[in-house]
Amino acid sequence: MKGDSPREAAFEVLRAVSADDAYANLAMPAALRRHELRGRDAALATELAYGTLRGQGTYDSVVAGCVTRPLEDLDPPLLDALRLGAHQLLATRVPAHAAVSTSVDLVRRHVNEGAARMANAVLRRIGERDLDGWAAELAPSRDANLTGYLSFRHAHPAWIVRALNDALGGDEAELEAALRADNEPAGVTLAARPGRATVEELAGAGARPTRWSPYGAELESGSPARLAAVREGRAGVQDEGSQLVALALATAPVQPPDERWLDLCAGPGGKAALLAGLLTQRGGRLLAVEQHEHRARLIAQALAGDPGEHEVLVGDATQPSWPEADFDRVLLDAPCTGLGALRRRPESRWRRRPADVAGLRRLQSDLLRSALWSVRPGGLVAYVTCSPHLAETVTVVDDVLRGRDDVERVDARPYLPGVPDLGDGPDVQLWPHRHGTDAMYLALLRRTE
Repeated sequence: MKGDSPREAAFEVLRAVSADDAYANLAMPAALRRHELRGRDAALATELAYGTLRGQGTYDSVVAGCVTRPLEDLDPPLLDALRLGAHQLLATRVPAHAAVSTSVDLVRRHVNEGAARMANAVLRRIGERDLDGWAAELAPSRDANLTGYLSFRHAHPAWIVRALNDALGGDEAELEAALRADNEPAGVTLAARPGRATVEELAGAGARPTRWSPYGAELESGSPARLAAVREGRAGVQDEGSQLVALALATAPVQPPDERWLDLCAGPGGKAALLAGLLTQRGGRLLAVEQHEHRARLIAQALAGDPGEHEVLVGDATQPSWPEADFDRVLLDAPCTGLGALRRRPESRWRRRPADVAGLRRLQSDLLRSALWSVRPGGLVAYVTCSPHLAETVTVVDDVLRGRDDVERVDARPYLPGVPDLGDGPDVQLWPHRHGTDAMYLALLRRTE
């Protein structure tokens, strides 16, 4: 392979994201395979690609301060190489000469010699300051415009900074901790699917039990596929926060009968597999509903091997095809902006727009009404999002419940035993900087009549 393979792989991912709207978490493994990268080289390529994507907005501002033309007038491969070089110069321990020379080599190979000379000049100028120096030069002052300063310094769009600030109650120190946590790589967490695998088996293969989920294990390094339980579908990759909200629904008390559970919006199937395993042990059945056929196939794969009589249904969850009050427990993991998983999806913060929230909120509200219609009196609904944005979490629940006297909020905190810093309740908001999980939100609702 010509050139520097880790950087070539990282550059390929940047180009795929920029030019083809690819998802980095899908493009990265393919690039690693093409370049036959493993171990430290694979880790370096991943950090360079993911780190550059996370910091893209800030790096674009820095590059813009060092060129004489608008960024949209630059050759796109040149701009991606400048972003990659800026990341190495401003956010890694890569020596400056190596960051510049390897980035210039990329431009020489993928653009032309003239562009390489330009890249050399721009990157040398970028390397004259560290990130704090560029913040002092380009960002608003912290005192005059905290949102603008933090947006630049921690590479988040300003609207996301404001949303996180609102969700954290205006606590400046916590806000900055949350922004920093979004820029730290997320570890790989596995879920042992009940009745099919155990945490002890995963630990024996090199994983470490998670702090709170009795089914979770953290994999410190290597591909999850190297574990037999993962290859065989008896365990799967699933954030501990995702496990905890599903387990809260499963453990909160419900008067019998308790044998029919519903997972709305169930793709790609991680929570469905966890719930199905628990329900099989109780002699019950799970219906997993998913609107999109390709995601329904993923659910079927996740449930394959579970001995229970569970069903996957392709359909629109806002228009139920089942009778009212037909289920004892309902999980609604609602489609959302995914702002709670920014550390896992490095490009998503720059793709999402404030307008996305309003459209999703309408869908979330409709789905929650459907979930409440589907659960029997005395049964439970878990409303879950992987977002801390108040317009997707507590205010959705507030709006749907307004004027209804047949639903009560249940304090969810006791059903996440041992988990600290859960606030005043009754709802739960997990955070990467507090809990080391994705920022999962959970509201438990009981239909009373």
